[in-house]
Amino acid sequence: METPQTGYRVKDYKQPVKRYCQTLDLKDDPELIREYKKRHEEKECWPEIGEGMKEVGILEMEIYLIGTRLFMIVETALDFDWDSAFQKLANMPRQAEWEEYMSVFQVADPGTSSAEKWKLMERIFHIYNQ
Repeated sequence: METPQTGYRVKDYKQPVKRYCQTLDLKDDPELIREYKKRHEEKECWPEIGEGMKEVGILEMEIYLIGTRLFMIVETALDFDWDSAFQKLANMPRQAEWEEYMSVFQVADPGTSSAEKWKLMERIFHIYNQ
């Protein structure tokens, strides 16, 4: 099992990828946060959600949590277009239902799509030590 102490493996795609980082806040309720984490466990996630992400071109997605703040990393191929992909994703099977299923935990307006509630972050620093 990967942990902050052991680190998290990163897939090597043998090609350059785009990386998007986003943030979203959860409601400040420990029981809700526990349930949110549970619903994101592999055995709990709906297969249609991952299949939809793959279909629109998302190679990998990770979500991290500290307190009530979520941080998401999305990796895609270089030709990925964020707006068109998320517009397509919003109309895929069970996607709107999943967003509604998750909305009870999130600080976001009801009925908003994933692209509307997750806020893209600006990278302001990087360093490569290779």
